[in-house]
Amino acid sequence: MRPRGHASHSPVLQSLVGAGVALLGLALAAGAFTIPSNAGYAGVGPNFLPWVVALALLTCGVRLFFKARRGGFRNMEEHTGEHPFWGGFAWLSAGLLLNAALITTIGFILSCTLCFVLAARGLRLAQDPLAKGWAPTVRDAGVGVLIAAPVFWAFTKFLGISLPGLTQTGWL
Repeated sequence: MRPRGHASHSPVLQSLVGAGVALLGLALAAGAFTIPSNAGYAGVGPNFLPWVVALALLTCGVRLFFKARRGGFRNMEEHTGEHPFWGGFAWLSAGLLLNAALITTIGFILSCTLCFVLAARGLRLAQDPLAKGWAPTVRDAGVGVLIAAPVFWAFTKFLGISLPGLTQTGWL
């Protein structure tokens, strides 16, 4: 049985979460509306995926809102008293922000590898705050390159989509 006075179980706060997700979906739909819909490969244009994500967020937000209004999230776990690990959040945020800032300077492969390394570091520290050593970071860099390089080549060489590279050869 859940306590009625617990703030995280408030139907009003839960309704706000649903409304926020729905508003995020509407904002993404507004952004997708500005993307040209010229059909590309297989008749799908560049605005297709943003529309899919916008509609999914809007659907989830509306469902969350009505679920909250009909009694709240019934199977929600009780708060354990643990606080979020802000250090991990900082590492993840740094990875995403540096990727966005450096992608045109150091290219897609290196910026995505850096993003992967920093995100993996943040997740590793969230799991074990005392994790140390260079070995996991070097391994993460290798895995990041092994993920980013084939994605870069698939987009640039096979699909003909231009991504920022480090060199003019089109391979890095």
